Amino acid sequence: MTETSARHDQVDDVVACGPGTGRGTWAMGSLFEHLAGPEQTGGGLGVALVTQPPGIATPLHRHEREAEALFLLEGELSYRAGEATYELSAGWFLYLPRGVPHAFRIRGDRPARFLSLTVPGGLLGLYDEVGVPAGARRIPRDGEGRSMPEEIGRWAEAGPRYGLEVLGPPIPD
Repeated sequence: MTETSARHDQVDDVVACGPGTGRGTWAMGSLFEHLAGPEQTGGGLGVALVTQPPGIATPLHRHEREAEALFLLEGELSYRAGEATYELSAGWFLYLPRGVPHAFRIRGDRPARFLSLTVPGGLLGLYDEVGVPAGARRIPRDGEGRSMPEEIGRWAEAGPRYGLEVLGPPIPD
């Protein structure tokens, strides 16, 4: 296998994921491309390439099990971590220890793309459970994926099983 081949393989604990070969999930009106999950990393790491449209916002929440990190590739977002709020643009890196309350909102007029990492790696399963398999490698269009009321109900039901605790509303628009 060459470095540029378009395959998603695991060989002797090495994980290699070519462009566009990771499993895709539509959740939160967004695309989550799974690059490495707990099944490939012995549970130790979850990695996704996330594309989210402007205006998407998470409620204030925390994770009891995972530390998270992100590297912003494109776009802009406001990120509240603990008591601080960061205005991030392409090139920013952010690390969140487990248990830190956080929320973010995609800003500007174009989608944000970021590399999302979790340690340990089980959190990606939540997006699969709440969302649907992506029909294409893009943000879902209207009518694709679950309706927002249905998805919110699924988040409320599944989140606690993944150690997700909602603490408050999203960052204001």
